[in-house]
Amino acid sequence: MAFAPMGPEPSFFQALDQHRASLLAALRTGGGEPAGVGTRLASRFEDSVGLQMISHCTTKKIKSDSLKSVKNFALILKILSMIYKLVQSDTYATKRDIYYTDSQLFGNQTTVDSIINDISCMLKVPRRCLHILSTSKGLIAGNLRYMEEDGTKVHCSCATAVAVPSNIQGIWNLITDAKFLLIVEKDATFQRLLDDNFCSRMSPCIMVTGKGVPDLNTRLLVRKLWDTCHVPTVALVDADPHGIEIMCIYKYGSMSMSFEAHNLTVPAVRWLGLLPSDVKRLNIPKDNLIPLTKRDQMKLDSILKRPYVTCQPCWRKEMEIMADSKMKAEIQALTFLSSDYLSRVYLPNKLKFGGWI
Repeated sequence: MAFAPMGPEPSFFQALDQHRASLLAALRTGGGEPAGVGTRLASRFEDSVGLQMISHCTTKKIKSDSLKSVKNFALILKILSMIYKLVQSDTYATKRDIYYTDSQLFGNQTTVDSIINDISCMLKVPRRCLHILSTSKGLIAGNLRYMEEDGTKVHCSCATAVAVPSNIQGIWNLITDAKFLLIVEKDATFQRLLDDNFCSRMSPCIMVTGKGVPDLNTRLLVRKLWDTCHVPTVALVDADPHGIEIMCIYKYGSMSMSFEAHNLTVPAVRWLGLLPSDVKRLNIPKDNLIPLTKRDQMKLDSILKRPYVTCQPCWRKEMEIMADSKMKAEIQALTFLSSDYLSRVYLPNKLKFGGWI
């Protein structure tokens, strides 16, 4: 059964269709980016994959006969034994489940999370191969249907959001006719777009939010949608260093999960907004902007020094505009123009005329 058409005329999606064609052409030639966009750099960064763990990276030794590391060694063995039981019984547990098996022994959730990441990295397998799942915090809405591992049918809606599943590896039979996937940084913006019927008016489309820094499952889902459907993926984040960092995690990954970059990153992600140049172009008053803090400036400087920024001259230009102005803007700054300017004017025009970089 096909999705019922509700959105704009087919001609509205011409720029998106052309963009998708260029992405597919790049895939056929073996790259993750259209020709001329990416350049292969050092071994730590690969433009078609993202940040990757280098072979000669620093390692640490944890010994059973050292007072300094004996507790950590014991905790690793404890979690390894739990993983063995999970794999043997073909069952799954969340990181939270593991913590609560002996919360006094582990002390805090962060200890468990760190050890699981170390085991995954040491064995060079994704965390889900250890039969350990993360609790999802992300949401998804739009023109998408899929089957969960147990056979449950999930029909996403343009009007309401559903939680991102905990076992992304287990979902199958993904069906969508979406013209684009919109990654939304913040839950508040995501909910506002739903309230404004943006998803219905721009149908067929998909919206996803990781509610800030994305959890593993949200990143896995975005990657699975790209691998399965090759839907053009664009990001809507605040025009500030934190928003840019979040977008980079979706596109290029993070150092902490670099050993699994090939399963998590979507180098085809494009920056749709909010662009610092848009803030300037729309004459958003200074009263609606926020001065960059010292921490913001340090974050911005750090991003500008990263190898993948070399592959993105347009991104660099936008960040330099931000650095020169010493101001940042939240997406909500667009309400100065009108309460529904984001959903009624800004995003539709950006999507129709290819306003991504």
